[in-house]
Amino acid sequence: MKGINRVRKRLSDGTTRTYYYAWKGGPRLPGEPGSPEFIAAYERARREKPAPHIGTLQSLLTAYQQTPYFTEKAPVTRKDYVRHIRQIETQFGDLPIEALADRRVRGDFLRWRDKLAERSRRQADYTISVLALILAWAYDRGDAPANPLERPSKTYRADRSERIWSDDDEEAFLAAAPRHIARAFTLAIWTGQRQGDLLKMPWSAYDGKSLKLRQGKGRRRVTIPVADPLRAMLDAAPRDAVTILTTSRKTTWTSDGFRASWAKACEKAGIADLTFHDLRGTAVTRLAIAGCTVPEIAAITGHSLSRVGAILDSHYLSRDSGLAASAITKLEKHRRSTKIPN
Repeated sequence: MKGINRVRKRLSDGTTRTYYYAWKGGPRLPGEPGSPEFIAAYERARREKPAPHIGTLQSLLTAYQQTPYFTEKAPVTRKDYVRHIRQIETQFGDLPIEALADRRVRGDFLRWRDKLAERSRRQADYTISVLALILAWAYDRGDAPANPLERPSKTYRADRSERIWSDDDEEAFLAAAPRHIARAFTLAIWTGQRQGDLLKMPWSAYDGKSLKLRQGKGRRRVTIPVADPLRAMLDAAPRDAVTILTTSRKTTWTSDGFRASWAKACEKAGIADLTFHDLRGTAVTRLAIAGCTVPEIAAITGHSLSRVGAILDSHYLSRDSGLAASAITKLEKHRRSTKIPN
């Protein structure tokens, strides 16, 4: 049987299961491979397989999903992309490719985006960004006559300039969170890494002195010296699974499972306006307040130098009174050491 697509998924209990599809993006096949039920479903799916949409936007959407640009993305990213691509297919799948050269098409795309924004601005922007990315890919290859969504505007602007975990927030969260959730907090605040990288981090990354990982986004290699509070947590933690962070049942987290458990812990602690992602920015902020330079911070978090500068410049430190206090303390110390009169 040619073209069968096999997908292995990790279930919430930690076990894995293989699902079979007639082709990539095709219908799921029931039963076990080789069984009469499986064979009948495969043959029926092949007979009913729709003809390729040659010359339409659908053909570009389908082709993109067969390239390494899509297949090499993280599983959770591919899942999100597919969800948005399905919406695009429903609305514009039969749009002729040649129509992309018409400037009015940009207006059609953005008006559709604005309609989606009535439900969720963030998701509407995500959908149009996926479409813009695919159109840019097709235009660069010469498969589309134009890219009408170059630099699309956004309907959602997140202002997280005040979204910093304070010492009080940390104390309240750690007092209320289960131990296995508290470990995730400690690992995040002392490393500044993304949630996805932390959930996948294996014990083999820890050698007693540092944590070594290759980040999923950007593929940067990072070596993080382990501070005493983090070392105490790691050395005391049970090694129940391959990964450092585990569920209460001692299995590796799924991203959805972790988000749900994290939300419950935040609710219990009375944390309403802070997210797990804000721990990454908080780590950058704390390092800066401690006197770390931009290159030093980037070496730990894996950000680019420009991104660290942007975070410090506009998103976090612009409203952080701790930085101002640190600056005055340094100024006073300098004046005393150089004996400059007041």
